[in-house]
Amino acid sequence: MKYQIGDKIIVLHSDEEGKVIDIINEKMVMIEVRGVKFPAYMDQIDFPYFKMFTEKKLVPKKKIHIEDIRKEKTAARKKVKDGVFISFVPVFDKDVFDDDLVDKLKVYLINHNEEAYTFDYNLYFGGEHNFQLKSAIDGLADFYLHDIDFDDMSDSPRFDVIFSLQNEQKKKAPYFETNLKPKGKQLFKKIEELQKNNEASFSYELFTTYPDRIDEEKVDLSRLGNAGFRVYDAKEVRRNLPPARSVVDLHIEKLTDSWKHLSNFEILTMQLNEFEKYYDLAVAHRQKEFIVIHGVGEGKLREEIHELLKYRDEVKSFVNQYHHAYGYGATEIFFK
Repeated sequence: MKYQIGDKIIVLHSDEEGKVIDIINEKMVMIEVRGVKFPAYMDQIDFPYFKMFTEKKLVPKKKIHIEDIRKEKTAARKKVKDGVFISFVPVFDKDVFDDDLVDKLKVYLINHNEEAYTFDYNLYFGGEHNFQLKSAIDGLADFYLHDIDFDDMSDSPRFDVIFSLQNEQKKKAPYFETNLKPKGKQLFKKIEELQKNNEASFSYELFTTYPDRIDEEKVDLSRLGNAGFRVYDAKEVRRNLPPARSVVDLHIEKLTDSWKHLSNFEILTMQLNEFEKYYDLAVAHRQKEFIVIHGVGEGKLREEIHELLKYRDEVKSFVNQYHHAYGYGATEIFFK
C-alpha cells in the first residue's frame, strides 16, 4: 500500500494539502482537506515532497500577458537502465531554525527489467531483524515497501532481498539472493547530492540481470577410483569422517599460535573457514545441537555466522543468549 493513515498528501488538480485519514481499498483513500473529508482515488493525490522537488521556489508573482504564456513540456518517464533497485524517497521536516531535516525515508523496490519477480524482503538493524515483506513486482514497475525513521539508518542497516522469477525458466536460477549495507557517510552524501540536483529520490542497484542456472557437475566415481582416490559407499560415509565437535571455539588464539601479524580480514576468514569445517561435520554426523564460541567483541564474527545460518536448510533455529559457560559469547545451533 503506497499510502498510510496520517500521511500528508496534496490534491493534484487543486494543489491543496491534506492528509490520509482512512484506507478504503487498494485504489481509494479517505482524505481530509481544510476540515472537509472526502474519498479520492490514489491517482488523484500525491506526496507533497514530490511537488517540493519538482517545482521551483516561489518568487513574487508578476502580471503575465497572454503572449507571454508558453506551453510547458512535461518530461516523459523513461527507463534509464536495466536492473532492479532499492530506492529511497526522503521525507523532510523543519527544525526549530526552519531548516530542512530528513524525518523518514520511503522505501521502494524499482524493477526496470521486463521480467516479473517474487521477492522476500528483510530489513535488519544492528544484526537484529526489524521488518519482512513477501510479495511480487511486475516488470517495469515500482513497489512501495515501507517507511524507515531516518535516525534508524545510523544503526548498521542491512537490506536482504531474495528474488525468484514469477514465471520459472529452466535455464534461470531458482532464486537469487541480494543484499545492501549502506554506510552513514554514503547516505548523507547522497542526500546532499539529491538536494543540490533538486531530485526526489536516490537508489542503489541490487542486480542488473537475473542469473542463469548453474548445474552441479556430476562426478564419474569409477574414474576417481581408477585414479587412486578412495571412494566410499554413501552408507559408510560417517564411518570414514573425521570426528565432529559439539562445541568449537573460534577465538583466533585457539586456531593458530602465529596470528598477531594477520589483518582483521585474514583473521575473520580463518575463523569462518573453521566454522564451516565443523558445521559440515556436525551436519554429516547428524548432531542435534552445535555450539559456536565467537566471543562478544564488536560482533562482526557473530553477525557473519548468523547471516550464514539464516539460509542453511539443516538449521531448525539458533540463538545467541546468555549461557552459563560462555556468557553472551556463543551461539547455540539446533538442527532439524
